[in-house]
Amino acid sequence: MKLTDSIIKAAKPKVKRYNLPDGKGLTLWVQPDGQKAWRMRYYFNGKENMLSLGFYPTVSLAAARLEHTRFKQLLAQGIDPSENRKEQKLQAAIAADNSFETVARQWWDHWKYNKNERHASYTIRRMEADIFPVIGAKPVNEITAAQFIAMVRKVESRGALDIAKRVLTMCGQVMRYAVAHGLAERNPAADIKPSDVLKPAKKTNYARLSEKELPELLRKIDEYDGQPLTRFALQLMALTFVRTSELIGARWEEIDLNKKEWRITAERMKMKTPHIVPLSDQVIALLQELKNLEADEVLLFPSEKRDGKSMSNNTILFALYRLGYHSRMTGHGFRGIASTILHEKGFSHDHIELQLAHSKRDAVSASYNHALYLEPRAKMMQQWADFLDELRTKNTAN
Repeated sequence: MKLTDSIIKAAKPKVKRYNLPDGKGLTLWVQPDGQKAWRMRYYFNGKENMLSLGFYPTVSLAAARLEHTRFKQLLAQGIDPSENRKEQKLQAAIAADNSFETVARQWWDHWKYNKNERHASYTIRRMEADIFPVIGAKPVNEITAAQFIAMVRKVESRGALDIAKRVLTMCGQVMRYAVAHGLAERNPAADIKPSDVLKPAKKTNYARLSEKELPELLRKIDEYDGQPLTRFALQLMALTFVRTSELIGARWEEIDLNKKEWRITAERMKMKTPHIVPLSDQVIALLQELKNLEADEVLLFPSEKRDGKSMSNNTILFALYRLGYHSRMTGHGFRGIASTILHEKGFSHDHIELQLAHSKRDAVSASYNHALYLEPRAKMMQQWADFLDELRTKNTAN
């Protein structure tokens, strides 16, 4: 008589275990403690064997019958179901040991040896955020180029093109490590060029220096012998990395030295939404010096004509020319330098983008997005200012 769910549910425990057969070796054991366990009796090479198929109701009657049928098919092929199960478990364990995440962490531990701690930390966090949730569990030898492409396009879809490129680069490095250590036969990421699968970045004509050239630029700015207002403008540009137009149009009413905030109004912003610049201790000191100049009661950087207008856009550019950076650096270049270095140091992409006022904002979010993550942004801006001070110290020491 075949079992039914009604029969199984009605079966009560007894002092001793008893069996409810379903036929052809499939049996349900009713234990004295009330547990009901599926068992399959089979013969292989003339020997009787017993195989556990799980517990009811976790393994339903229908599921137990399907598994029983599958094992019967293996027997018909001359395969011992018990040995087959052991082999599958072993293969699963090997696959877990060789998962992309496992291999990636091995690569990272090897790669980080001579890397900056912040950069190394940023790299593993980037993997944990964008790579492991998507392909981390997949065996490294089974990942395809198509899977890498789908993953980086997902990153690109949120507007993080640079991060998408970095993610692809990281995957390529992990796969090269896997190939070198015999964990994968080939590197499918090597078949993909970012330009083939990702949208091209918008080209700009903003020249900027590398991080290695930054200490010398900071020293030259500090020693600038032109108009003091121009020197202050250059120093604040480096510390706040706002747009040139936002800097030269700054008004004293926007500055709150007590709250250590510079609140730029929406009409002065490129994105037409308000923007907050947390002020580091170094910026506060510069602003106090600037105020002592008493150049203007309204504008931080008035024009030389004192005609109620602000300093010209070209003032900062020409000052950089005078310092020897013609065609090598612009006011906008400070933004690119800050973005690159802060990303490399492991600061949050969202915090950096908000501070650069790059974030996409709709009409609903415009009223509050400018104030998001103010506390971590303030810490980031202070660490950025401290970093610039360290560069000056190193440069002077050398």
